[in-house]
Parts: sequence; structure tokens; C-alpha cells
Amino acid sequence: MREVEVGGAGPGAASASITSRPRRTGNWFKVLSIILIGSLCPALFAAEQGVMLVGAGSSVPLPLYLKWADLYNQNNRTVQLQYVAMGTIEGIAQITHGTSDFGAGEVPLTVEERRLGNLTELPVVLIGIVPIFNLPGIPNLRLSGDVLAEVYLGHISHWNDPAIVKLNPGIALPSLPIRIIYRPAGKGSNYVFTEYLSKVNARFRDQVGKSASPKWPVGQPAERSSDMADKVKSTPGALGYVELQYADDNRITHASMLNAAGKFVKATAASITAACTAVEAPGWDKLSASLTNPPGADSYPISSFTWLYVRPSARDQRRTAALVGLLNWAFSDGQSIAIEEGYSDLPKPLVVKVLAKINAMR
Repeated sequence: MREVEVGGAGPGAASASITSRPRRTGNWFKVLSIILIGSLCPALFAAEQGVMLVGAGSSVPLPLYLKWADLYNQNNRTVQLQYVAMGTIEGIAQITHGTSDFGAGEVPLTVEERRLGNLTELPVVLIGIVPIFNLPGIPNLRLSGDVLAEVYLGHISHWNDPAIVKLNPGIALPSLPIRIIYRPAGKGSNYVFTEYLSKVNARFRDQVGKSASPKWPVGQPAERSSDMADKVKSTPGALGYVELQYADDNRITHASMLNAAGKFVKATAASITAACTAVEAPGWDKLSASLTNPPGADSYPISSFTWLYVRPSARDQRRTAALVGLLNWAFSDGQSIAIEEGYSDLPKPLVVKVLAKINAMR
């Protein structure tokens, strides 16, 4: 007889509540159930005497988790993995209420979320959020955080604004309206982007602030990272922000950013890793630190971890053992897969610290 477990909720799991972030968990519980029934059935029947691990959260690492699931599920008959992208904040809500086995996203947990959900975050890979643009005939562009903030506040509205021209000497910028595109509420890329802009522009910090659900004064939304990439690619004059992997996969140009050391830096695996090293070395023990606007001439300024949100103390020892096995694979073989998928792997000293936390789970 086959035994397959889906979800980790105990009888009282759904009673927890988080007041520090807006939640829409009731509706999403139904939505997640429908998604899982439809998408997980083939894997459910494939797993004999097994455990189905379900993750939910940000679309930023979605291609990575889908690839991990594909490879892990092919080689493991007793533990299967599925991941549903629904946004960072919903991902935190799902693991808090026991609907999923882990959450995923780019927003550090609050003290309240750690306490009420018995949660911790584990950095998985490094990401860079890049300003993507569509200016025909202009393959290279320089931007600063200060100028980018003024654009997203609506104070700079055309590509040939003097503030942008000053950063790009010798480039004939068109008198074209900037078509601003942003992510809707609950997205981890919003948090990373607004945290960075809040650090470098006081007016943005006062009027918008850092948030996964900012109240954007101008622009139009794009639901997922892939939607953002599609909208910018198809709209002349568009400006948006997306994870580097999506920009590269869609061959969308992205701007070089002025970093804290006064250097214009393009987002690459090396410049994103440099940002992490500048913050984490030599201790390599912060794990939930902000990587935006870091020191260092080589650091890309809109860098971040993408985290897994997990429950270190087991409600179900069997499910925890399955998760620990999956995560040990993810932080060994899985890191090389992350590189192949266009993400920046974690520096080795950081992986050692993360694995120690994983193997202390019980």
C-alpha cells in the first residue's frame, strides 16, 4: 500500500496569526489545495511509501526550484518535491500555518514571524535585482540609486532628463516617456528593490519605504518576474526590475548601477558574490543580513539572498528527516545546478554554516 503525505499541518496549525504583514491566507489555502491536487498527482502516485515535500513562495527562485524538483524527483523514489510560486509573503504565511513544508523568498523574517511560526531563514543562493529597460539602439545605460528612486517616485518622467543624461555622457537619450513597471503586493523583489532605494534616497524612504507591498505612486504592475520581463521587452521606453537570471534568459538589457564605492557595476555572478563577501566575511554567520548597498568597489548594489523559511523543530519527525535530506542535496549538488540556471552560488564558508543549521534540525 502506498503512503503519501502532503502538507505538514497539525490539528492546530492554522490557528497561528501574524500581524506584522498583511495576509490573505484563507483564500490561498483553497487555491494552493486546488493547485496541488492538479499538479502533484503524477508525483504522488510515483512515490511509494514516501513523503511529498511542498514549498511555496517567491517566483524569483522558481526556475531553480523547478529544476531541483525535476532532478531530485527522478532519483528519489521515497521523497518528492513540488514548488508553487505565489509570492514571498504568501510563502511565509503557508509555512507559518503548516500548509507547506517550507517557504521561499527575499524578505527577512520578523521577530514575530520567527516566534509565532517557530521559523528560521536559510540563504539558498545569491540574486541580483537589475533595472531592465527597453531603449531601441541603446544597449548600455548607467543609473544610480538616487536617480532610480526619483523615477519610481514620478519626479523623473523622460529618458532624456538631465539627471539621466549626466550619468550617460556621449549617449543620445531619446525624449521618450519612461514607462514604469513594478511588481504588485507581496513580492520579494519589491522588498529588495525598495530597501535599496530607501538606503540611497531619503525622499523615497519617507514616501514609500522598504516593503514587499509598496504603494507605488506611478506605473503599472506585472504579476510575476516572467511577466515583468515580457512587459519590458515588448514596451519601448519601459523600465522595470527583475532578477538577473530572468533578464539574461530573456536577453533584456539591464543597467550598470553606481555602487557605494562610487563605481558603476554590472550585475554578474562575480559582482553579486562580491556584495555577499563584503557583508558576510570574515564571520560568515549572519545568514539573514541585508546585502543591498554594500561596501566594496566590485560589489553590485542591489544584491540579496533568496531564503528558505523552515521550521527547525519538528512537528513530524519523518517529514523533517525528508526535508533535511533534500536540503543536504540542495546545498551540495544543488549549488552547481544553481550556477547552471544562472544564479550565484553561496560562498563555501557560508554553505558550511548553513549545513550546520540544517543538520541540527530535529
